[in-house]
Amino acid sequence: MTEAPDAAAGATRAAPPTRRRDAARSRELLLHAAMELFADRGFERTTIREIGERAGVDPALIARYFGGKTQLYLAAVRVELGDDAPADLLDRERLATLVERFDRRGPGPAFQAAVLPNDHTEVQQAARTYLAERLVDPLRDRYAKHDADRPGLRAELAAAAFSGVVLARCSGAFPELAALPAAELLPLLRELLAATGPAD
Repeated sequence: MTEAPDAAAGATRAAPPTRRRDAARSRELLLHAAMELFADRGFERTTIREIGERAGVDPALIARYFGGKTQLYLAAVRVELGDDAPADLLDRERLATLVERFDRRGPGPAFQAAVLPNDHTEVQQAARTYLAERLVDPLRDRYAKHDADRPGLRAELAAAAFSGVVLARCSGAFPELAALPAAELLPLLRELLAATGPAD
């Protein structure tokens, strides 16, 4: 009779890892559903209920795991562009990582924020700021280091060219570009980006 409480206690101790795994899975499902919907519809037209339905998760968990819709949007932006200290787009590994990420997931909310005109909501502005920090600023620093003329403009041109290529590739508007394997795209894309300024 003394063994039953021990078994019950063991079951109780084993439960938290399962709950943690379930929580992590629910969080991941919500995040990826949000990325898809924000990219398709933008922040304003996407509802918490729709995110929960697409994820197959109770939408009330958005508040628990992220704090709210705004924080979920910003988390989606960070996933889209990565949260590590970024190398610039002319770095081969950085460029390959981004192309692979967009081929797998499609362009997310940060890129939508880059191309939508006249939308100055707080979250859209935050996405644009993050996009500048992750794509434009590292290139500007490279060009400034090489004393290139108007490094900020050159960096924006390169980031805009990159954005246009990945958006067009994912949309299917240009069939040869969409069908091109990433391994063949990368040297061509790097050559295009290198035309904006000095490359190592």
